This record gives sequence, structure tokens and C-alpha cells, in this order.
Amino acid sequence: MNDYDVPDGIDVLRVFCGPAGRHGNPLGVVRDGRGHPDDASRQALARGLGFGRTVFVDDPERGAVDIRTPGERLPFAGHPLVGAAWLLDLEVLEPPVGEVTARQDGEFTWIEARPEWGPPRRLERYASAAEVEALTGPPPGEGPLYVWAWEDEAAGRVRARSFPRRPDGPGGGSGEDEATGSAAVLLSAELGRALNIRQGRGSQILAAPAPDGTTEVGGRVLLVVTS
Repeated sequence: MNDYDVPDGIDVLRVFCGPAGRHGNPLGVVRDGRGHPDDASRQALARGLGFGRTVFVDDPERGAVDIRTPGERLPFAGHPLVGAAWLLDLEVLEPPVGEVTARQDGEFTWIEARPEWGPPRRLERYASAAEVEALTGPPPGEGPLYVWAWEDEAAGRVRARSFPRRPDGPGGGSGEDEATGSAAVLLSAELGRALNIRQGRGSQILAAPAPDGTTEVGGRVLLVVTS
């Protein structure tokens, strides 16, 4: 079902699209989570859809959502919440981690998050954007890896790629995430500055830390399929 041949009641979005509306990370959104009330049925659907993330909407007015990978439930994830905020047009979402505020700003949808909400991952700086571009797959090792380099340090422009290196990741353990909001939050918080990140084949992620310890992450969202 990765070609977006999805059952009724499921929307497919691309989140963190580039300036021309291309690329971005696919996201499945189950608009009425009541049709899949138990953990087993939700996990089976997420596995069958095959997207990196699937969101089940449990209360569209309150913003209660449940986030799944093909293998597990997540308390927080960046691109699913940006996508859900855009689709549901909400200012507050309630994933398992707690209340997450959202806002629309022109073509960008933003959410506010804390770096510790995302999964642990290694951030590895490369000497140049060309070195990041040249990677043909994940470097050796285990666990999520986010490689990055400055394209223009003064302007805050970053070239990045994200390798989950997990069995249920895109393409198994050897895949690559096209756009990773939680990693952008972590990098922006660690560097203490606003970033304009080009990730994967051409996705764009914006991130900016706030004085209260949160970090905003934002991007464009495109509706690909509605059923």
C-alpha cells in the first residue's frame, strides 16, 4: 500500500515538502480512530499501510491523536503532528506525550515541542554538505543517526539526512527518513539557533528554539489522497 492505495477513511499527506511542493514525508491519517479501537487493530493497520508514521484521530475537536509506526506506538513524533495540525486545523493537539500547541503561518504549519520528547538519536556533524550528499546509505552502527553539515552557517541553512537504522524503518534497517521533525527539534535546540534544513531528496524543515526550553518546528503540508 506504499503507492497510496489506501482504504476508505484514510488521508495521505506529505509533510515538510520542499518549496515546489515536492518530497516531504508520507503520513497516513485515520480520521475516525473509533473504527480501530484496540491496540492490535491499530498496529495491524499501521503495519499494513507501511508508512513510517500513521496517526489515528480519536477526538478531532480536542485534538487527541495516537501515533504509530509499523512496529510500535509513539508518545511524540514531529511530522505526524505537523500534518495532523494542518489537516484538522487545530491550535492544540493531544498526543500521548501531552498538550502540543500548533499554529499556521502562511504556507507553514508549526508545532511546539521539547527536545526530550523525541527518541534518542546521534547527531553527527560532517565537514561539508557535499559529504552529506555523497552518502549512499547509512554509516555503520546501530540506532538512529542524523548527519548534517552547514550549507550556509551565517544564514542557518543546513543539509541533513536521517538514518533510522531500525528493523521497522523505511526499507528495513537500511532505509532513510525523508524528513524528521524530532531530529530538527533536537539539532535546533542543541545549536541554540533557528535553522532552515534541507533533508533527504529535497524536503524543507524549519526549526527555532524558544526561551522556555521548547522548540518550534514547521513546514509545508500537502494532501495527496483523501478517501
